[in-house]
Amino acid sequence: MSDRAARVIVMTGATSGIGAQALERLAREPGNRMLLGARGTGRAVPAGVQTVPLDLASLTSVREFAQDVVRNLARARIDVLVLNAAVQARHLDGRTADGFESTFGVNHLAHYLLVRLLLPYLSDGGRIVITTSDTHDPAIIPFGPRHLDPAALAHPAERGAVAAGMRAYAASKLCNLLTARSLAARDEVRARRIQVVAYNPGLTGGTNLMQLSTRAQRAASAVIRPALTIIGRFRPAFAMGTPERAGEVLAQLATGEIAPPPESVYVSLVRGEVTFPEPSALARDDATRDDLWRRSQELVGPLAP
Repeated sequence: MSDRAARVIVMTGATSGIGAQALERLAREPGNRMLLGARGTGRAVPAGVQTVPLDLASLTSVREFAQDVVRNLARARIDVLVLNAAVQARHLDGRTADGFESTFGVNHLAHYLLVRLLLPYLSDGGRIVITTSDTHDPAIIPFGPRHLDPAALAHPAERGAVAAGMRAYAASKLCNLLTARSLAARDEVRARRIQVVAYNPGLTGGTNLMQLSTRAQRAASAVIRPALTIIGRFRPAFAMGTPERAGEVLAQLATGEIAPPPESVYVSLVRGEVTFPEPSALARDDATRDDLWRRSQELVGPLAP
């Protein structure tokens, strides 16, 4: 961490769910300067927190956000970059402004581009936290990806099916984890002692991702949630957590109060307890990691105008 009195934290996904819980904790700590990326205006945020326009469904907006952040910083540096925002669609019909499938475009490509743009402005000894999910692991969640094809994720042939939406979300979370591993392996990041963390908050109730829009879905939830309580006793990944606890851990990861072991990036919240498991075999595969980094660069285009 830099020696300045103020710790600069730039964050996405901080206006609802676990991000909002983390923001409340971070904003209360003296000396933290918070810059949030958010769509629209009039967001309710703690006093002293600054919001900067950001639409993750547009790579142009991502570039403009990065430029706005740098302008706001003046000569200061970013101490912590928290990439927490995510969407989970029920189908694959949505497209970003750039024509990519929305789940892949928002959850992965936008954050990949953002971290590439802001990395030069991170302080030495700073920290990057990327929210992932244990849905990336088919050994834990059946619809987790067993292979990764970035081109097919960006422009899927399949549309409409609920199961396809779940698979797309899981694949995007694998991409988040692989991006964290790619960053941690980069010479620049290692030389500047920047710590990279991929955080799985676990199955969490009361978040935007868990919101149910139809009467039938809410009725099904009334049955599913008690069932998950029972299943969670035997399968920890299905134990429902709270946004308060998940947000608390996200804040602790941002400040460095919690950190993964050396040479590791993955942190998981299971039944309210922080663990440091190995991610899936595919997430640990260096060839898959490097291929995603290269193809993501091709999809987002040049970093500089």
